Amino acid sequence: MPTYAWLARFWLDYKHLSPVEQTEFLAAVNEFVTDLSQKNPFRKSLRVKGVQDKPGIFEMTWSGDGRATFEYGEPLRDNDVHIIWRRVGTHNIFNQP
Repeated sequence: MPTYAWLARFWLDYKHLSPVEQTEFLAAVNEFVTDLSQKNPFRKSLRVKGVQDKPGIFEMTWSGDGRATFEYGEPLRDNDVHIIWRRVGTHNIFNQP
């Protein structure tokens, strides 16, 4: 099972999401974790890809304009992927992903 952490900025961003947006984000995270756990490629609806000009930082789409950025951290347990959530919100997060 993948492990995760979040940066302080991520938590501040998350608290500014509406309850509906938080629910949409968590639903997308559930799919994200399922794909990681099953060692499958990410489903196309999540549109996971690298952030332009930011090596090692990736983005995930969780709704029409909803985006989250993350990076891979050092595994905390053998064979488990560790995700560090960086930002969550709209396209505006790409100013400082």
